[in-house]
Amino acid sequence: MAGQTLEGTSTGKRPTIDDVARLSGVGRATVSRVLNDGPNVSDKMRSRVLEAVETLGYQVNLQARFLAGGANRTVLLIFSSDTESEPNSYYQAALETGALRVCAQTGFELVTHSVVQSGADVETRILHLVEESRCRGVILTPPFSDWSNLVRLLTEAGTALVRISPGSSEDPGAPGVGMDDEAAGFALARHLLDLGHRRVGFIQGLAEHLSAERRFLGAMRAFKEEGLDENAIVSRRGNFTFKSGTDLLPELIATDPRPTAIICANDDTAVGALFAAHRDGLDVPRDLSIASFDDTPVSALVWPPLTTVHQPIQEMSARAMQIIAGAGGSGGVAPQSCELLPFTIVERASVASPARR
Repeated sequence: MAGQTLEGTSTGKRPTIDDVARLSGVGRATVSRVLNDGPNVSDKMRSRVLEAVETLGYQVNLQARFLAGGANRTVLLIFSSDTESEPNSYYQAALETGALRVCAQTGFELVTHSVVQSGADVETRILHLVEESRCRGVILTPPFSDWSNLVRLLTEAGTALVRISPGSSEDPGAPGVGMDDEAAGFALARHLLDLGHRRVGFIQGLAEHLSAERRFLGAMRAFKEEGLDENAIVSRRGNFTFKSGTDLLPELIATDPRPTAIICANDDTAVGALFAAHRDGLDVPRDLSIASFDDTPVSALVWPPLTTVHQPIQEMSARAMQIIAGAGGSGGVAPQSCELLPFTIVERASVASPARR
């Protein structure tokens, strides 16, 4: 199309589908068929339209497309819940926020469901939610993101599916978004080792959350590479809650030799551990260092503020929504491995070198 010009495109206005039609010399309906990968368009005509799209920098307005076409714009964000413990409210809110930001840009709508993971016929319940909503896509959070049978059933049904923080690579039947939890656990433990800690307590999360389990495995690897045996880390099983920290910290500091630092599976647990340390007369970090994962707002508000691994929670759900939005009307997303977003260690006052005894 060398030598062709298009009046009115140098005004700074965003190019429209009509601009593409004029530049490519075809009708508006033909452009629409090309953009929607429709039939009855010759290769030559398709090339002309796509060349015009590239020349103009035209971008499809997904929101307008959905509103005009009446297509289902719903994406389900499914969380697990536990009737025995309080939810990690910030984690859920952050995932919702990240997804909603992309929804605002693409014309999708987000619907959140909380499903009791220990209930009867959980998979059937989730499948019913998906079928009833006739949604465009689903975002699964842990531990559902690791339920291979559920993943298989949803993908076989043609659902565009993205898994948040899958902890296993055994079932790549749907794309995932998360951080490298094993590497994060290793990095946090390595930070404590560099400060001189050689005996650490670890309050783990729920065993079904495989991504959180990988944090513990990463810490174990760091201690092993340091030449320390497995007894250098003493662990207790928690459930990601404040109560986990308050209940389990006394057990850990009662072990002999007493740990000089505590790693918690998430910030909520760490805040509980910090509360228990203050209650029992321990000075943090002089008597005991406490570190955790997630970098939720509370980690910077407590005293002393927590050293924690920043997990890009909002970015994870935003990326998941982008993947689903990119699926368009294809009915699904091609299988791929988990996309890992970067993490960082946020150093604060709750961690220091161990005091000499």
